[in-house]
Amino acid sequence: MTPRYTPTAIALHWLIAFGILASFSLGLYMTDLSLSPTKLKLYSWHKWAGVTLFALIVFRLGWRLTHPAPALPDTMSPVLRRAANAAHWLLYGLMIAIPVSGWLMSSAKGFQTVWFGLVPLPDLLAKDAALGDTLKDVHEFLNFTLLGLVAIHSAAALKHHFIDRDTVLTRMLPRALKS
Repeated sequence: MTPRYTPTAIALHWLIAFGILASFSLGLYMTDLSLSPTKLKLYSWHKWAGVTLFALIVFRLGWRLTHPAPALPDTMSPVLRRAANAAHWLLYGLMIAIPVSGWLMSSAKGFQTVWFGLVPLPDLLAKDAALGDTLKDVHEFLNFTLLGLVAIHSAAALKHHFIDRDTVLTRMLPRALKS
């Protein structure tokens, strides 16, 4: 039997992947809107998604540290194994840094984050418009960096499946999709 990720790791992987895609898409859409109640509502939803994703990612990272990933195929060179490992840890780092940068940006811009409109999160910085603008640029840069790395990650998984014909992709698929 091919070693697989745990069902929890698989569920978290796909839940977070779809959450990031939705949050990224919402972020792109909302920034071009003119100021309106709708824009403010979308910003709130984006922040709620970011806080929720942050919590899921922290849980996933804890799960990953206590449940090692299945070994990569023996056919992969040591250099590619190290590159894959580094890319995964870079993905985790970006997934942590992005919501933190958004939280810092909101704090610096003077907009408190209130999770689902119920749980106020403390501002991490004092209001500072110039710093808020810089953090906006950082947040955007980190997001587009993540987008590029996710594209590479996805392309590598597809290469493993269709060209190398190994189990790298299928070990992260839910069992219902594996066949």
